[in-house]
This record gives sequence, structure tokens and C-alpha cells, in this order.
Amino acid sequence: MENILLDRPASMRDRIAMYNANALKIGVFGANCSSGRSATKVPERWSASWPDCLRLARMADEAGIDFMLPIARWKGYGGETDFHGSTLETITWAVGLLSATQRMTVFGTVHAPLFHPLIAAKELVTADHVGEGRLGLNLVVGWNEGEFEMFGVTQREHAARYEFAQEWLDAVKRAWSEHGEFDFDGQFLKLKGVRAYPKPYGETRPIIMNAGSSDVGQAFALRNCDAFFVATAGSRTSLEGNAKKVTEIKRAAQSVGREIEVYTVGQVICRPSQKEAEDYYRHAIIENADWGAIDGMLANKSITPQTIPPDEYDKKRQYFASHAIGGYPFVGTPDRVADELESISNAGVRGSRSRLSIISTNCRISAMRCCRAWCGSVHAVGCRPAIFPDTIAGFAAMPWQEAATTDRRHHHRKTIINRR
Repeated sequence: MENILLDRPASMRDRIAMYNANALKIGVFGANCSSGRSATKVPERWSASWPDCLRLARMADEAGIDFMLPIARWKGYGGETDFHGSTLETITWAVGLLSATQRMTVFGTVHAPLFHPLIAAKELVTADHVGEGRLGLNLVVGWNEGEFEMFGVTQREHAARYEFAQEWLDAVKRAWSEHGEFDFDGQFLKLKGVRAYPKPYGETRPIIMNAGSSDVGQAFALRNCDAFFVATAGSRTSLEGNAKKVTEIKRAAQSVGREIEVYTVGQVICRPSQKEAEDYYRHAIIENADWGAIDGMLANKSITPQTIPPDEYDKKRQYFASHAIGGYPFVGTPDRVADELESISNAGVRGSRSRLSIISTNCRISAMRCCRAWCGSVHAVGCRPAIFPDTIAGFAAMPWQEAATTDRRHHHRKTIINRR
């Protein structure tokens, strides 16, 4: 049964957080994009500047965050903030962060139709060597039509996108693994005399992630990828349904001789008291939502007041705003956030010994806080939950490092939610 996460050499599993035995992986999603994953107008929203990304990555690596995953965005959604109007290219971003961190994995997100596979393979291998095996590939098959038009690229019809992506990924994997020259004669790609060196660090390819909601997309992920991103229902009452979804995906992967990890997305707002967390959530996420940007996101999905009934459209607007574009909301005290994370983890392991991992999305309302809540409230490491400041500069100034034990800094989490 193929499982790249478990088939790594022991030296890599000990050194790289993504390959250790922790049952729940926690990451930061979208830090390379202005406003992160929250379409909010609050002045303290995430900047996505390089200095802030670098500081966040260093703090995340020290605190025990397992990975950072960027969004490949080429054009903003408009609104008052031009949500995601300023972004850093993901592979270049990953190289910079990998050079400044020690343990966490950093992904590069690649739109297959926009990158020649051999150029992508070379760029990704370069990043993998910079990070000594800590690079991941998040492969995107289709995207917003307007962004592809910027490049003069026409998107193929749905099934053909995955046929092209299969050839693209096959070519990349061969470039990573084959010694000597090879030819590639596909329907879409004709490559002659390919020679690609160096190979990935340690002769083991990077972890590959993909998201696909259609049957064709899921089948592609199960055949080719190590991690599959799915949207889970955004309430605790739906955890049983989420567990069922994870179990079905795991079984489908096993039916084709593979094991796959399942990831989802969440939004974290953590404060010393439940009231403070809920008040800030209402202030930042609801009352100061950038509704113009949310309308732009929905329009990209052909969802407008003209295509669906107005009351249904309003519900979708509210959902996009309140759930960080479709994420699971974690709002509360450090203890509450830790309990919610444990519930999500349990939803992923019930009946199948699988694990459901969390990507913490709201970069301004930091995943770092979630990690601190996790360490302070759940791990038996002798540190109390921190009171978190509102800015990354304030967080950086907090003397939390002294409270962390060597075990926690090295990710040896000792509670039931971490090892199954």
C-alpha cells in the first residue's frame, strides 16, 4: 500500500514535521495573499508583505506548526480591499521560507496549465534542496477563468483538464525519478531527450496535495496524490457526516492500492474569553466584511442575484463571509479551540484509524494563536494559555518561547489526539 508520508527514511520523519507521527497536522493557509482567507476591511487585516510572511514562518516553525500552504492567485477579487489583489508567487515564496525555517513543510501551489512541467519540476526540486526535503506540491488543475485569460490560456472542458493534468504530473514525476534521458509521448505533451538533475532531496519526491470535488477530480487525487483537500461542513453537529466523508475517501484510495491523508480548512479566532472571541469575530468577519469582494468571488463561480433567487444568494454571501470562504470556524478561548480541534481530529479517525488534518486559514487572526492554544491547553508541557495580541508584531514580542519545553518545540505531542 503506497503511503509516501510513512515511507520516508527515519531520519526525515524525525526531522520534518509533516512526516512525524502526529495524528493532527496544523498549518497556515493563504499567507502569501493579502487579507489571507478573510475578506475583511479591518485595518489590521493580513498584509502578505514579505517581512510579515517571513516573521510568521519563523514563529510558526518554532511553535510547532507543521506546514504552510500558499494560494496561487494572479488577480484580486475587487471590493474595497481588492481582496487577494496583492500576492506573492508561491514557489519563490516557498524557497524563501524554506531557507529561513528548520522543520515545517512549505508548499508551492502550481496551476498545471500555466507551467511547463519540466520548468515546474526544476523549480520544485530546487526548492526541495533548499529545504532539505521539506517542499510540498499543491497541484491545481483548473482555476478562475479571468486569471487564465490574463495568460492567454483557454481552460479545457472539465474531464480534459484532468487528462492533461495526468500527463503533466506523469512528466514531472519522471523528471524527478528517471536517470538518463527519456522521451514523453502523450496526447498533450511531446517531450524529447529529457534529462533532469538533480533529483529531489534524498531521492524521495515531495508530498503532493490536490483538491477536487467532482468524481473525476477525486479519482485523480486518489491515483496520484498523498494528501486530498476537502471542504467539511462548518458546524460541530455535522462532525459525524465529516467522519463518514473521510472514511469513504480513505476506502476509495485503498481500493486502488494507495493511502491518502485528508485535509480540510478552518478559521481560527482565539481570545482569552469566549465573549472576546465572539465579539471580535462579529466585528472583523461580519460587520466589516468586504461584501464587494465576496460578490466578486461568487461571480467567479457564476453565482449572482441573476442566476439564483435573491434569498439564496444572500445566504451564500453570509456563508462565505462567516466561514472564511468555506472554512470550519474555531471561535473561542484556547481551551475551546483545542476542544474543537480534537473533535475534528476524532471525526477523521472514527472507524478507520485515519486522520483529518486542519489548515488554519485566517492569517491575521493567526494560526499561531491556535498553536499556542493547543500547546497551552492540551499538551502537558507546563505552560498556560497565552493572552494573544492583535498584531503579528505584538505576538512576536511575547515571551512565550521560554515557556515551551524542548519536547514541544520538537513536536513530540503527547496527548491522545496526536498519536492513534
